[in-house]
This record gives sequence, structure tokens and C-alpha cells, in this order.
Amino acid sequence: MSASASGRSPETTPDQRILEHACDHLRRFGPKRTTILDIAEAAGMSHANVYRYFPSKLALFDAVTEQWLKALESQLRVIKEGPDPAYDKLERALSAIQKTYRAKLEADPALFDLLCDAIAKNRVVARKHRNKMQGEIQAIVEEGINSGSFRLADRRRAMALVFDLAHRFIQPISIALDRSIPTPDLDFRASRAFAAIQRSLVYGDPDFDL
Repeated sequence: MSASASGRSPETTPDQRILEHACDHLRRFGPKRTTILDIAEAAGMSHANVYRYFPSKLALFDAVTEQWLKALESQLRVIKEGPDPAYDKLERALSAIQKTYRAKLEADPALFDLLCDAIAKNRVVARKHRNKMQGEIQAIVEEGINSGSFRLADRRRAMALVFDLAHRFIQPISIALDRSIPTPDLDFRASRAFAAIQRSLVYGDPDFDL
């Protein structure tokens, strides 16, 4: 069968092919019923060959998680490096996180749940993603402080304010717990929280004791 007939690009590498079939099996059967043997059979290779690229089923699942998070991490980087004022960048970055997670939860719950599991168990893939996300947000906050856009000039307090007030809307496990709330309602509540964060940073809040 040709590459075009199989729906696969001729440039697809073995590890990419494994990830594609892993995603398909996870969506259809969930993590407990997904096996390396089934993925290998679907990819047209031996299970030993799968282990050449991914040493365990958990490592493969984490690679699946890492793969879909790359687009969000890239989006945050573009926002951070853009020409907009820091307060606009911050709102766009927080909204991107909230909307991306919520969309993934709705469209691809099996893969979103893998991220939640990685966070709950403090696995490397979750820590790396959290560090990247926090790093981009911190860079935006520091830009706002350095430019004078943010009156709340204490970096530690500013970061604590952002993540404390935004937590419900940008933490995957919290988002999963809110899955029964209609998306428009959650988007509205998130936008109010992000606006409150912007106001506190731009105008300062001397009575806000962290």
C-alpha cells in the first residue's frame, strides 16, 4: 500500500507512527486497555521495536502528552515575544492556557486525562510543561514591571497574585473538575478573573496582603 493510500506521509518516522497509533488506541480504549502489543500491531512492527523508542507504556503515554502540549507552549512563546503591551499579553496568555485546556478536555478527554494523571503523580512531563508555562508568564510580568506598566513591582507578589487568582482556570485538574460547567459560562468567569488580575497589576492593590 502506498503512503498516500494509507493516509500516512512518506516522511513519517517510526516514533511518530507509534505516537499516532497510541493516540488512536487511547481515544478508543483508554489507558488501561491500551497495550504496547496492540499499538505495535497497528503500526506494523514488533513490540520490541516500540520499546526501542519508548522504554515503557508510561513513557509512551507521557510522549503523547508532551506532543499535544507543544502547540500551547509555542503559542505562549509567540504571545510573550509579541509587540503588545504586557497587560494585553498577560490576558492573551492566560486565555490561551484556559481555552486550550478546556478545548482538549471536550474534544479529546482521554488525552487530557493523561495530563491530569501526570500532574497528580508529579511526573517529569508535567513538571517540564508547568515550568515552561510559568516561565512565559513570569517573563510577561517582568516586562510589565520593567516598563512601568505594572505598579505592583514586587515580582514574587505579582506572580503569586497571577497564579492564585487564575488557578481555577489554568490548572488542568481544576479544569477537569469543572467539566460540567458550560463552556460559555466558564469562559465568562475566566475573563472576569483575568481582568481582575490585570487591574491589580496595572493599578496596584495596597490592601491585597499576600
